[in-house]
Amino acid sequence: MIRLDIDPYVPDGDDARRWAEQELQDPRYADAKPTWFDYLAEDVAEFISGLFSPDTGQQVGNLALIIVTVVIVAALITVLILWGRPRGSRRVRRPATDLLGERDRRTAAQLRADAARSAREGDWDAATVLRFRALARALLERDIIDPAPGATAQAIAREAAVAFDAQRVELTAAASAFDDVRYLRRPASEQSYRALAETDDRLASLHPVLSGSPLSNPDALEGAQA
Repeated sequence: MIRLDIDPYVPDGDDARRWAEQELQDPRYADAKPTWFDYLAEDVAEFISGLFSPDTGQQVGNLALIIVTVVIVAALITVLILWGRPRGSRRVRRPATDLLGERDRRTAAQLRADAARSAREGDWDAATVLRFRALARALLERDIIDPAPGATAQAIAREAAVAFDAQRVELTAAASAFDDVRYLRRPASEQSYRALAETDDRLASLHPVLSGSPLSNPDALEGAQA
């Protein structure tokens, strides 16, 4: 005899347990389950919040200070590794390859050696051009001049004369010797090259005099000595 008071859609205990197990095997429930990273993040958050809680703050105060110190030191080390140590203020300079309208990577010493080689071969034109380039490069390497892009030989001579006022005439003559060969196509001579080389050697042995210093003003120097 069939009982009409029992709902045929209501499962018994075994069926309900089986249906529940099948439902929990659905992939969407596995995706919603917390991962190991979620558990780790939760533990770390609880640890940090516990450090600043009123109950444990007194007990772990030293530990918290150590942790903060380690974090700060680690951050500083990371900054030093990534960006290097702080540097002092420096004047922004153009690449050392730009000189008298041409790109030249040679140092002053290399340019002097090449000029001397050309002089031994009797090529006074090349020797003159190379020796003035050596003079200008040496002034750049010593941070005595900072010529504008495309500066001419005369402009370099005028700027150098600010630091070497006593050599103003020689600097102007050296720049003129360069211009005569480089632009006016006038042949150089051994005498003009030797004069240019002597000027370069003299500048290399002198200390620049900054404008405003007593040495740049003879009257002020005499007054100080009096």
